[in-house]
Amino acid sequence: MPLAELGRFSKNEANIVICALDAQGIPAVAFDEGASIADGSQYFIPVRVMVDDSDLADARAIVAAAQG
Repeated sequence: MPLAELGRFSKNEANIVICALDAQGIPAVAFDEGASIADGSQYFIPVRVMVDDSDLADARAIVAAAQG
């Protein structure tokens, strides 16, 4: 199962996106969510939301619809 990057978001936005995708039956994972947590810069490093390559188009449509 190859993963594709859906986008890069703030930590909170990434969690919202992952929950929205999960509600539509699309599994997603966050990469880099805990990056640089020791020095306090985790809020400045974008979190990559990854989905299965075959779900990428549907995931993009869900995010686009949510953004308006």
